[in-house]
Amino acid sequence: MKIGLIAAGASGVVIISVIMIFGTHVIYPAKYDLYLDPFKDPQDLFTTARVTIQNTGNAPLTNVIIDYGGYTDKILLLKPGQKLILSPPTGNKLEQVTVTTDEGISMTMPYRLPIKMPGMMGS
Repeated sequence: MKIGLIAAGASGVVIISVIMIFGTHVIYPAKYDLYLDPFKDPQDLFTTARVTIQNTGNAPLTNVIIDYGGYTDKILLLKPGQKLILSPPTGNKLEQVTVTTDEGISMTMPYRLPIKMPGMMGS
C-alpha cells in the first residue's frame, strides 16, 4: 500500500513538472501549429541552405505559403506530423523566411547559422 502511494505521488510530481516546464500544449497539442527552421551554412566557396517546416498541430494546414524573400513556394496540404525540408531558390539573399496558412498562422524567422568551432569545415 505504501509503495502504491509513493508511486502515485511520484507520478503526480512528474506530470506537474512536465506541465510547468513545457506548458499544456505537450498534453493538449494546439489544433494549428507549425515548426519552422530556416538554416544556412556559409562556406568559403558556397552557402548551403535549407528550410525545415513541420505541422506540429493535430489538424491539417492548407495553402501553406513559404516566402523566401522575393520567391515563394506553396504547399496545398500539410498533414499533422508531416515534415518537409525545402531548398531556398538560388540567388536568394537568405535573410529570413515567412510562412502563412489559411488557418491564420503567420511566422517569420531569420536564418540560423551553425556554431563554428576550430578545426571544423568552414571555421
